[in-house]
Amino acid sequence: MAEQLGGIHHLTAITADASGNMNFYTKVLGLRLVKKTVNQDDTSAYHLFYADGKASPGSDITFFDWPVGRESRGNHSIARTALRVGSAASLAWWRERSLAAKIKTAEIAESGGFSSLDFEDPEGQRLRLVDDKGLGESHPWSESSVPAAHQIRGLGPITLSVPDVKPTAAVLTQILNMQEVRSHPLSGGKTSLHVFSMGQGGAPAELHVAVEPDLPIAGQGAGGVHHVAFRTPTIETLHQWTARLQSFKLPTSGEVERYYFRSLYFREPNGILFEIATDGPGFAVDEPLESLGERLSLPPFLEARRASIEAGLKPLQ
Repeated sequence: MAEQLGGIHHLTAITADASGNMNFYTKVLGLRLVKKTVNQDDTSAYHLFYADGKASPGSDITFFDWPVGRESRGNHSIARTALRVGSAASLAWWRERSLAAKIKTAEIAESGGFSSLDFEDPEGQRLRLVDDKGLGESHPWSESSVPAAHQIRGLGPITLSVPDVKPTAAVLTQILNMQEVRSHPLSGGKTSLHVFSMGQGGAPAELHVAVEPDLPIAGQGAGGVHHVAFRTPTIETLHQWTARLQSFKLPTSGEVERYYFRSLYFREPNGILFEIATDGPGFAVDEPLESLGERLSLPPFLEARRASIEAGLKPLQ
């Protein structure tokens, strides 16, 4: 049986303001800071993970804190990150909250097959709330500033922007075993949106590919996205994906031990960075579930350098 990805695992974006980022995602969006750690490849930078109350795979949006300028928008990029809520009433609640908080927010509208609310964080990170109609489990956070009924339930469809869908679609369908399930015209009828589904499908397991050939090539920076990760349950299934990508001669990072999960990185033909990550062992492997994110966590291979790493980080306020 062919390997199947389980949906979106996490998405990692870029901030140049870690404190402001933490305040927005925890206090305004009501997400839980489930892991405060560092970029394992650049320990001068925070790596912040926000998720649901149980730090569930598929619920976390993460940020590298790098002193960089703003993203230059364009194609060859991840263009928008959707976050799921459970009802149309929640979308309406969030629109009122966004307006009250003076967040740059659009009207509620249909997008990619979902009732959606587009908005941006203070650095211009393009976000979208989608009504997933209560699909799947929900794990509210008891200390959230958002009522449980309206809390963000996890990641929804992630939207890529590419000049040509064909090479990306070939990797998604022929190598990653996704299915193209529908398509939608975009504004003016000159561009289109193609929807690819993983595993059981639905909002937590869709990748949307917008074909936008007239855009310039994006330049990565604050307010932009670094990569998107897809779910696989175990290290054994990750080994299977590693072998599969090798069989197609697709260049990869090789498996990388991230301690909270194990990862495999590669780029699709339009240059967008993908990751396949295991569901476990999860964020409670080194601190209790009830106190996640309260202290700086370091994987064992960085623990000996804690003093120097902490000295190089700015306090979060």
